[in-house]
Amino acid sequence: MEGVMLRFRDWLSIAVRTPKGEIIVETRKWWSLSKKKWQKKPLIRGFFILLETLVNGIKALNFSTKTIVEEEGEELPSWTLILSLVLALGFGLLLFVFLPHGISLLLNKLGISGDLNSFSFHFWDGVSKFIIFILYILGISLLPEIKRVFEYHGAEHKTIHAFENQEKLTPQNIKKFSRLHPRCGTSFLLFVLALSIILFTIVVPLFFKIFPVENFWLRHLIAVGLKIILMVPISGLAYEAIKLASQKENTWWCKLLCLPGLFFQLLTTKEPDEKQIEVAVAALENLLERGNYAG
Repeated sequence: MEGVMLRFRDWLSIAVRTPKGEIIVETRKWWSLSKKKWQKKPLIRGFFILLETLVNGIKALNFSTKTIVEEEGEELPSWTLILSLVLALGFGLLLFVFLPHGISLLLNKLGISGDLNSFSFHFWDGVSKFIIFILYILGISLLPEIKRVFEYHGAEHKTIHAFENQEKLTPQNIKKFSRLHPRCGTSFLLFVLALSIILFTIVVPLFFKIFPVENFWLRHLIAVGLKIILMVPISGLAYEAIKLASQKENTWWCKLLCLPGLFFQLLTTKEPDEKQIEVAVAALENLLERGNYAG
């Protein structure tokens, strides 16, 4: 995506630089799943926000693609968005649910890990997720297009830092700020990883103690299914943790919790150039003009 997406409350601002060098900005309503009051309750809302972010991100990517190929005003077919969403979810499940479980199963066969009821099985599952994530980020960062995405990510963080410090939004002022930001979604992923290890270790053995399953492969298939279902409460807990941390970001414990996320941002952000910063500024100013962003 040759651009920046910023969201505040019910609004989304997307700024994209075209091949001709122009910056095109679009403001749209945030597509939301949370229509009912119960969907906005603590511990529940996190899962819906995760899905909303995925859908809105793919929509923004489609808008960026359309803009870059100079097809403004032409909507992409609806099936393109659905296919992108299905592929993204499928790839995520394969890479971060099925593959780590398979690695733990292999380690069990090699005598390194315990069985499905042991802490070590789920510990290695979590370690595998962590390593896969690192390798995935390092791998895609070698692609020139993704490197630019990470540079825009850095531009977004620097611009938000400048705004929060009440600096005039010029590239010269913005460049001096850090490309790392404590409220980045990267921290959310780390919370999900940590909570998944804890919850899987408790829930999966407990389930099979209450509902014994003799067949080996059926047990593991059910275990994978449980892990997918447990992503609902895990994402909910992770969201509440991030929300609490953002409200207490000047406390020592919050700064400590944010350190792993900041470390990961060394991988997911790069130093931007002035033109990329200009795009981030355009996205933010578009929200400010409409009174939709308050820091």
